[in-house]
Amino acid sequence: MYDVIIVGGGAAGLSAALILGRCRRRVLLCDAGRPRNATSRHLHGFLTQDGTPPAELRRRAREQLGAYPGVEVRDAEATDARRRHPGGGFEVTLDGSGGRARVEATRRLLLATGVVDTLPEIEGFAELYGRSAFHCPYCDGWEHRDQPLTVYGRGAAGKGLALELTAWTRDLVLCTDGPAGLPPDGLDQLTRNGIGLREERIARFESHDGLLARVRFETGEALPRRALFFAGDDRQASDLALRLGCTLTPRGDVGTGSYGTTGIPGLYVAGDASRRVQLAVVAAAEGAMAAFALNTELLKEDLR
Repeated sequence: MYDVIIVGGGAAGLSAALILGRCRRRVLLCDAGRPRNATSRHLHGFLTQDGTPPAELRRRAREQLGAYPGVEVRDAEATDARRRHPGGGFEVTLDGSGGRARVEATRRLLLATGVVDTLPEIEGFAELYGRSAFHCPYCDGWEHRDQPLTVYGRGAAGKGLALELTAWTRDLVLCTDGPAGLPPDGLDQLTRNGIGLREERIARFESHDGLLARVRFETGEALPRRALFFAGDDRQASDLALRLGCTLTPRGDVGTGSYGTTGIPGLYVAGDASRRVQLAVVAAAEGAMAAFALNTELLKEDLR
């Protein structure tokens, strides 16, 4: 039996594995290989790693985990999990290469499975995503400072993102692809802050080599822009937390307490799935905090 199985091989899961490895715990980290930032060329705001490609960060982290014999990394997807009775702990079903399923037992379980973004279904968006279409100004706003940008979104979310981006540029146009869904005071706030508003239906995003050139409306008119930020929804990348008895908050995240604890004994959640500040450096910190709590809990259990 493992001390801890970690589901998810992003910043949160890798960070937790590192701390637990240094605590001499027997750890299995399983990674399905579908990171949220797969299309991103660089990650930002991560101290000493600013500008590092996400895949390179994961490669270095895995390499460093090799120094800890108690940590096993497996390229496999966790398809199911259940609580073990009697004796406590969990059983996790993993599907590896060739579709072979295997059940592993663990004393504690950490879910670092993240979220999946819901992307606009507009022609040309896929070519932009990760190159000149982004959802996080803190991650990609600096690279597009003082440039003409468009914000895609409706209602309070679209307005809020447009106002947030005024920290990086004042050349902003909110494109709502239909009625904006804003009350008069919301429209006035956009005007007061110099943010344009286009409610026409969007026909497509036009680009060159993945770089946004213009927004083409169904009227035929075009709006020249250099990059796009979108206010989209996201959802849990895995339903394991729900299967184990967790509930989601109205925002769709797994409700957690301090150190990533849940209402399920022995089950922890860290990273974007818990929906705090969605930055890689924050996910790494949450993974380390959860690992600290996990080791403390296991230590108390082992002491006589």
